[in-house]
Amino acid sequence: MVVVAVRTKKTRAAGIPSVDLSLDRSMVSELIVQACQNYGFFKVINHGVPRVTISRLEDEGVRFFDRPARDVQRAEPAGSFGYGSRNIGLNGDKGELEYLLLPTDPFSIVETSKTISDEPRNFSGAANDYIEAVRELASEVLDLAAEGLRVHDKYFFSNLIKDDQNDSVLRFNHYPPLKTSEPCKDEEDADEVGFGEHSDPQILTVLRSNDVAGLQIALPDRLWIPVPPDPSQFYVIIGDTLRVLTNGRFTSVRHRAIANSSRVSRMSIMYFGAPPLNTTISPLPELVSPESPSLFKPFTWGDYKKAAYSSRLGDCRLDHFKASFNQ
Repeated sequence: MVVVAVRTKKTRAAGIPSVDLSLDRSMVSELIVQACQNYGFFKVINHGVPRVTISRLEDEGVRFFDRPARDVQRAEPAGSFGYGSRNIGLNGDKGELEYLLLPTDPFSIVETSKTISDEPRNFSGAANDYIEAVRELASEVLDLAAEGLRVHDKYFFSNLIKDDQNDSVLRFNHYPPLKTSEPCKDEEDADEVGFGEHSDPQILTVLRSNDVAGLQIALPDRLWIPVPPDPSQFYVIIGDTLRVLTNGRFTSVRHRAIANSSRVSRMSIMYFGAPPLNTTISPLPELVSPESPSLFKPFTWGDYKKAAYSSRLGDCRLDHFKASFNQ
């Protein structure tokens, strides 16, 4: 199955890979590798995540963002987790959105939920069930990718996000309708950006949104593909860390969200799968050879995370960690 994107002034029609997890395992593995190499992005169908698990968390997210401003701001963070609006990170990047960033540890979710919901048990139960389900989905995708790459330990990638000390997070992005009746004139206009161009620094992202458009991905030729929303399915976005682990075989796709010009709010939920902070990230030995030398110097996830979040959106953070060769 291929979803065809709509042509606009700065985008072009193109196919977005769709991977059916119910197909023969070897075929699925090959399709995932192809999608990761060519796009760094694909839709997953027949993913096995119960619809009720998805709808419960979406309902909780809608209830949170519908609360009065004074109640929403109770969830503003003392540290890195909690509620934020417009400012994306600490570097002056802005967008037309508000968001909620959560840890994925079950006990931390329970504590954080007390400032998020009037019924914190409902919120924490929905969040923990969702996190468990999408972590399993992410792990299955990573195992299939490892099989397709002929990695010796097919559980190597998935074990990084299953580790008890993993640094994974869950994020809600909420894009209210723009307060203007005029349509977007220029998708590059900073005032029309929902979330600016970037690649995700983690291993991979599992994204799900409601039925409102806005997400776009960039092809290698720098043209943008609008991604039609599909609230019943998930999209997988390859991150910088998996790009390094595969020695550049996989692409960490650059993507963005344009401001919401519809009359209905857009809400997306992302699971960012990340390894423990002290994990050393470098290309796997079986993906390095004299013909394909290592493209990246080793670094820890903690060091790269610090570099990623201290840079502006759109910066190529991996440049600092690329290996250099004497010509």
